[in-house]
Amino acid sequence: MTTILVTGGTGTLGRAVVGRLLAAGHDVRSLSRRPHTGTERPRLHSYAVDLRDGSGLAPAMAGVETVVHCASSTSGDTEAAGRLVEAARAAGVRHLVYISIVGVDRVPLGYYRTKLDVERLIEESGLGWTVLRSTQFHDLVLRLVKAGARLPVLPVPAGVRLQPVDVREVAARLVELASAAPAGRVADLGGPEARSARDLVRDTLRAGGRRRVLVPLWVPGRLFGALRRGENLTLEHADGTVGYGDFLAERRRDGGGAEAGGAVEAGRQEAGR
Repeated sequence: MTTILVTGGTGTLGRAVVGRLLAAGHDVRSLSRRPHTGTERPRLHSYAVDLRDGSGLAPAMAGVETVVHCASSTSGDTEAAGRLVEAARAAGVRHLVYISIVGVDRVPLGYYRTKLDVERLIEESGLGWTVLRSTQFHDLVLRLVKAGARLPVLPVPAGVRLQPVDVREVAARLVELASAAPAGRVADLGGPEARSARDLVRDTLRAGGRRRVLVPLWVPGRLFGALRRGENLTLEHADGTVGYGDFLAERRRDGGGAEAGGAVEAGRQEAGR
């Protein structure tokens, strides 16, 4: 089996990728900004590496054959990817796998433009590379609703749909790609269904037992215009099998609630119904 390095190895996606790589018998190096004690296992080694300045990156990369780049930030991503590519070239890495987002070339959002820049940097790196774009994770939808549910009235963007995907399915696809030869830009991966923002918010609230007034809000501008056109969706690649409702139901069975403070929407209270 190969030695595979995972950046962002303690994040939501990184943890899932690390677990599946270990289950497949690979030697895994997990990179994160801070050292994590008690995580060492056979074939797993954790490295405290900050891609923002590259400290500790060279020794972590030595002997690595494949890199799965899951680390991401709202700032400095391009510079971090540049350091990663430079270290990978110096170490003789044969394959760099990158997780990107569906719509990075169509949705006018600064973070998306940065992800697209990183894609191009990797494509031009001279390394063997694979890029997978996925839709938003279920966990992100949950966090967004949780943040909005602090208010008694919750605005919901009208005409916007999302196609959330289960992070475990994205991780499984990344492991499959990392275990194969470089494939360039591969088919997108989206969740099994595209649902309105209103429905996703409603179901999240209902799963946790909290009442909120939902107010449809028509948001002007290029960003929400692109979202209303469905530029964030990949309906032709709705290959995920775990729907958002399945995700919420599993969390309830596991005792995690909905993490949105819980919430049953007040049926007729929901504005715009």
